[in-house]
Amino acid sequence: MITIRRKLTSTALGLSQHCCRHRFKSSSASFNLPIPESIRETVKTSIVEEATKSNSPIWSDSRNEKQHIVNDDRKKLDNDVAYVNGQNSFSKQNKITIDHEITPGIFEDDDPLNDWNIYDKPKYWPDLPPGVSMSDPFLLSKVEINSLAQSIREDLLGTDHPVLNKAAAYFFDSDDNGGKKVRPMMVILLSRALSEHSGPTRELSEGEIASVWSHPFPWQRQDLPKAQRRLAEISELIHTASLFHDDVIDEAETRRGKTAVHQVFGNKMAILAGDYLLARASISLARLRQVDVVESMSTIIEHLVRGEVMQMKGSSDNAEEESRLNYYLRKNYFKTGSLMANSCRSTALLGNYSQGLVDLSYRYGKHIGMAFQLVDDILDYEGSFATMGKSALSDLKAGLATAPVLFALQQAHEEADASSTYLLQTMIDRKFSKAGDVDEAVNMVYASKGIERTKELAQTHAELAMNAVLELNQSEYRDALVHLAYKVVDRTR
Repeated sequence: MITIRRKLTSTALGLSQHCCRHRFKSSSASFNLPIPESIRETVKTSIVEEATKSNSPIWSDSRNEKQHIVNDDRKKLDNDVAYVNGQNSFSKQNKITIDHEITPGIFEDDDPLNDWNIYDKPKYWPDLPPGVSMSDPFLLSKVEINSLAQSIREDLLGTDHPVLNKAAAYFFDSDDNGGKKVRPMMVILLSRALSEHSGPTRELSEGEIASVWSHPFPWQRQDLPKAQRRLAEISELIHTASLFHDDVIDEAETRRGKTAVHQVFGNKMAILAGDYLLARASISLARLRQVDVVESMSTIIEHLVRGEVMQMKGSSDNAEEESRLNYYLRKNYFKTGSLMANSCRSTALLGNYSQGLVDLSYRYGKHIGMAFQLVDDILDYEGSFATMGKSALSDLKAGLATAPVLFALQQAHEEADASSTYLLQTMIDRKFSKAGDVDEAVNMVYASKGIERTKELAQTHAELAMNAVLELNQSEYRDALVHLAYKVVDRTR
């Protein structure tokens, strides 16, 4: 985050110097003359334009991105675990410099994020793939999920500032945990499914930890159940922090059926509380003592920033409707999919599983994340405050063109309906800011197949997630992951 901030600041200062033709008085970067508002807007626009380019140097890394220190087959992690007095210490088997890439992993070089399956159709829906038994993901993970908020509140949070502490723990209140906890649930179920795939398992005794966990294999770190549980908590911390920040940016009034944090504590405290959650997540992540997991999970935070910048900018510069959709879906990956994808990927990395299992874990999380956001788009039209915890059409009212609108636009273009195409494009470009735009857009979406095509795309991504996890050997935990993918789409909240 600091590196990103520095790059953005550097870009801003360079653009300001170019636009203003002024010199700084000193290194404190104060100008001789005030900057006119028009120039400030020009600088801001230029920064956002630069930041939303996928190849922008703002997001590049100075290290050699092609330099890998882990063998392609990942027969063994380069972290060798030594256990001393019950504590984990990690020693490197090869020489590593600060300029090395930690792990090849699945980043943009491996996943170009350019195929969003827009024209694919679901194959099984509304049925499940063959060979899947009934297994309830919520029931299997119930004990762990129910204790998650308490564990976060008691073990990971806690500050001397009472207001900050109360704000940070707002969604981890013991009386109302809130949220669906899908992200930690994925980590918990996937960790056991991977274990079941790898050989006969033995559940931990009741006195040690909840029975969803099994004893690690000899070739794994022996604190693996606790590490996986902590990873689940970290994923929920990062997600909650992003909600705090998003609600300030979007000026939201409610979240999860409660008054939004910034409405209760103010914008500054909400931002600080979000930052504090990210800081606590980062500390907990570092204490896992596994560098490839740290890199994978840290990537999520960068992606959250990238996605928010892309959302601020919108897709108005993309003339073609498919380009608008691709831009939007890429933004969805950064804002929603990356957290699920990299949390699942980190689950496999923590277990020292093969690269093939790491890959399928990433794909499962990625496609669940894409399906999840698409369903949220649909519920913005079909849901209500009672089911969603926020008002209907909140995205449109915030000026956001989501998948149903973009599919309606694509359909108008495909049918050569010039007037509808022009009207929708115009409303999207001005962010539905004119009186009557929201109602007009809603009518055009309902008159088209926008919602239907969004549902089909969500179902397609859910099936891709199912297909990924079906590469594992059959177990009740694998099948629970399949059912979770189904439930993510077949929901009303």
